Amino acid sequence: MFPYISVQNFLKPLKLKNNGIFAKIKQMLGIGTISVKLNVPENVSGADGKLKGSLSLTGKSAQKVKSIEIKLEEEFITGKGEDKKSKFFTLGTWRDNAAFDMAEGEVKNIDFEMPFEVVKTSTEKLAEQGGMLGGLGKLAKMASDERSEYRVKAVVDVEGAKLDPSDSVEIKVMK
Repeated sequence: MFPYISVQNFLKPLKLKNNGIFAKIKQMLGIGTISVKLNVPENVSGADGKLKGSLSLTGKSAQKVKSIEIKLEEEFITGKGEDKKSKFFTLGTWRDNAAFDMAEGEVKNIDFEMPFEVVKTSTEKLAEQGGMLGGLGKLAKMASDERSEYRVKAVVDVEGAKLDPSDSVEIKVMK
């Protein structure tokens, strides 16, 4: 069995200069371009409908950033084991299309505020009604084992990189 070797670990010992074919390969793979770190709260209120956070970018080499996109996504999961099914929904998007240059070692912090809307399933709506219908909705939700997982994803579009640098963070949205 062959051990797993990442492209980054493979190229590190070569200590290549930033020119030539290897520099182009590293740029295309997004290696040594920009480090991305998302800073968002762990818990967000769905009733507020706003996600505030910041994105920290660190230039590992001189790069041109073409755009930044941040999304809040919901993975709606039903069932367990072999019966497990997932659906993905984009609840909100924030985008900055202003291109800018970053120098090696430069750190840039970008604040954002993203509006979003939480999608409720028919069983959740039924459970909220209260009374006998509410009880029926809660029972249906338990029987289908419905749950949601939320993730904030940030992608930085770097010129010349096929695999753009990114970061993602799991959060909890209180409905």
